Amino acid sequence: MFDDIELSEAVRAVRDGLTSAAAAGAEEALSFEVGEISMEFTVELRRDAKANGGVKAWVIDAGTEGSRGSTRTHKVAFTLTPKDRRTGEGWKVGNDRPAGISGF
Repeated sequence: MFDDIELSEAVRAVRDGLTSAAAAGAEEALSFEVGEISMEFTVELRRDAKANGGVKAWVIDAGTEGSRGSTRTHKVAFTLTPKDRRTGEGWKVGNDRPAGISGF
């Protein structure tokens, strides 16, 4: 389940998944441009004693929402647009070789 997954960890997991997909597709003839990524989570805000009293957002499993008693949950939705840090352009999963259908 989603116990104790910080929101930043959830976003990092998506980034890592896209990076892995790009590495796996590096030798493929077909590439995909990554468009906007919409994400929505149900989060619980908790004060973190280890972070100098700061507040962090923790992703929770929607199925446990009713069992959390008086804890307040919030929906957080945002859109990420992947950019290549080197070029500032949209990000592609694959390579720069032109695709063809000769192998089909």
